[in-house]
Amino acid sequence: MKKVFNFLRNYSTNPKDVDRLIISAFLTKNALTIKRNKFLKSYVIDAGNIQECTSLVQFLAIVNEEIKDFDIEKLIELFEFVISPADRVINGAVYTPLNIREFIIDKSFEAKEDILHRVKIADISCGCGGFLYTAAKQLKLETNSTYFHIFKYQIFGIDIQPYSIVRTKLLLCILALKAGEDKKEYDFNLYEADTLTFKWKKHIKKFLGFDIIVGNPPYVAAKHLTVETKAKLETWEVCKNSGNPDLYIPFFQIGIESLKPNGILGVITMNSFFKSLNGRSLRAYFQKNKYNFKILDFGGEQVFKSKNTYTCICLIEKNNSDFIEYVRCDSDNIFKAHEQYEHLLYASLNSKMGWNMQDPEIIKQIESVGRPFGELYTTRHGIATLKNDIFIFKPVKSDKSYHYLQNGSLYPIEKGICKDIVNSNKLSRTAVTLNELKEKVIFPYDNSANPTALDGVLLKKKYPKAYKYLEDKRSVLEKRDKGEGDYQKWFAFGRTQSLEKVKNKMFFPKISDKTPTFIINEDEDLLFYNGCAIIGGTQKELLYIKKLMESRLFWYYITKTSKPYSSKYYSLNGNYINNFGVCDLSEDEMEYVLKEENKTALDSFFERKYDIKIQ
Repeated sequence: MKKVFNFLRNYSTNPKDVDRLIISAFLTKNALTIKRNKFLKSYVIDAGNIQECTSLVQFLAIVNEEIKDFDIEKLIELFEFVISPADRVINGAVYTPLNIREFIIDKSFEAKEDILHRVKIADISCGCGGFLYTAAKQLKLETNSTYFHIFKYQIFGIDIQPYSIVRTKLLLCILALKAGEDKKEYDFNLYEADTLTFKWKKHIKKFLGFDIIVGNPPYVAAKHLTVETKAKLETWEVCKNSGNPDLYIPFFQIGIESLKPNGILGVITMNSFFKSLNGRSLRAYFQKNKYNFKILDFGGEQVFKSKNTYTCICLIEKNNSDFIEYVRCDSDNIFKAHEQYEHLLYASLNSKMGWNMQDPEIIKQIESVGRPFGELYTTRHGIATLKNDIFIFKPVKSDKSYHYLQNGSLYPIEKGICKDIVNSNKLSRTAVTLNELKEKVIFPYDNSANPTALDGVLLKKKYPKAYKYLEDKRSVLEKRDKGEGDYQKWFAFGRTQSLEKVKNKMFFPKISDKTPTFIINEDEDLLFYNGCAIIGGTQKELLYIKKLMESRLFWYYITKTSKPYSSKYYSLNGNYINNFGVCDLSEDEMEYVLKEENKTALDSFFERKYDIKIQ
């Protein structure tokens, strides 16, 4: 629907204008006539408005070209699309595919099939109403109640954006109209409010909780939250003592506490809480309360077209169980996967270190061997200039005094201000040598063990060519961190991490789809970016951990415990490897490992040490 989206993007910034265009096109395309519904009528373009009618004709022509069947699902997609990018950052709204919504509604209704005629259903972050639409449609099918009755007594929703509440009302009115129900007015229980502070008891008499809560909590990372929102998060138990929680985390607690006893919460949300630091209190909350919890984990599959995130479905009944039911599956097979759960005892899970959901007994055995990786080795991320294309370069040529950098113009850069640097993320691709990876980085710092940014006057005097280049790029550098960066100097890197001199380092990538290349180096001046490195220790210690991390056993551990990405890539960040047990070796065993070059032999050796056979 590229042309449709482009038209809407350029049509208007006023939500009501956009909604009038979409609703008018939908009604025209589906030959629907409104006789009574005042709210819907107010969103129909008037034939007397020549400008709007012209736009509608143009829009319909594009719709006819790109949308064969302009059904309600396409309507929901368009409503979600026209949320402004700025608002997406704030409220994290995304379109939830139909099969996901139907699955969550189906399983939630199964648990309440005896009371569907009076069941109360809420979506506490309803967006444009996709879940409420699906729930209302299914209630109508199951109970044969009127939509007037369902909307008034059984459907409830909250969203922080006023236009989302409007679109939810429009969607529900369209649902009723298509079923032949055209009331003058409907009574909706839809509230424009902040879920973090909303009190249902103030709006519903004798409120005892909902039977079902469904939805797709907001996808907003902690770094995008306002100071005010962060303060609100701190009032929830699941957000305390857990670093910087993302916005979706308190929606678990809010949802559960808004349920009746034996009520059910069904959501699709991020799966990062299994292992993340900011999910620690949430995991503890679940283990303390021991809810009846089912998880369908999509691993590295990206379910949402518009969001680069990794998700799972959670079905939580507000009653007790000794175990979590877990299955890894893809989103196309959720109904089948629902029959293939593994049962994981709450008592076997570790809320502090993270939940190992796959092969937990084997993972527990690996982590119980020797000492944890994180106690023995220090892992660092590379430097963060926040503008690598300005600071890092491959010289187009070099002479006695300068490296030459091509960036708009050809700039000579004094060799004395340059250091060698490698992108250790490239080690996930193919076996490469360190020399093949080496680039140059402009390093506007002193040469001490813990460098600080040079004085601007000194920089200009000592390295005038480099200073002129940086001055030419100053406007770009000052826009880092949205212009709010607190740097030592305007020409300094965006962050101060990994600037210190370290003699022994082992480079490796942040993510990989297979056992990556590990490179050990003892040049204290060599810097790295994008990827990771183990720093410090002796060459012998680094060579040992290199052999262990190259083993089949270690990669098995990564695939079962680490954060998955698309295309079967996995994270190698420190927090995902810190609990790996590093086995103790005798002097003879250490000598054997350091000298042995046959990978198959080393794989067998390590698996014997851990008493595990990896298939």
